[in-house]
Amino acid sequence: MLKIEELVHAYINSQCDFEKEIVLTNHFQADWEADILIINSEGFSHEIEIKLSKSDFKNDFKKSYVNSSTGEKFLKHDKICCGDYICNSFSFLLPMGMIEHSTIPEHCGIIEFYHNVDSWETEFYLIREPQKVHEDLYWSLTDKDTFIRKMALNLLYRKMEIKGKHEELIFKNPFEIRKPK
Repeated sequence: MLKIEELVHAYINSQCDFEKEIVLTNHFQADWEADILIINSEGFSHEIEIKLSKSDFKNDFKKSYVNSSTGEKFLKHDKICCGDYICNSFSFLLPMGMIEHSTIPEHCGIIEFYHNVDSWETEFYLIREPQKVHEDLYWSLTDKDTFIRKMALNLLYRKMEIKGKHEELIFKNPFEIRKPK
């Protein structure tokens, strides 16, 4: 069975241009986590949401947001399709044939994949381009300094998480009194 991390790795390494794009995985923005966030050199952003089951796909349309100042409740895809979302475009990355294309809202792009378990090759097919829901650049909606700090902190957390999985980490107490030898 293909793990989501393997799928993300296969997608970003075959479909993204790291010299021209900022590519982030599991990046929190607005009130949701983007499985893949791509910001191109012009500053336009594209969120790609990975769905591996029909139930997970259906649940994405139940995700909501409550405006802290007004108390109003909004559904995620209502915000996306009307352009009241930080990303310029939004796509679903799905296994081939899992969802009937006509059930996916028109504003959403559709990328399907086929994973060959024998060769461990994964192929991606762009079924439908996502609609650009607004023309605002990502950097006009996000503070770059905060964005960079957040990226650096996430990198540190992930490094420590990975190291912790491979070796026992023991941190010295910085308040410990040093005794001369």
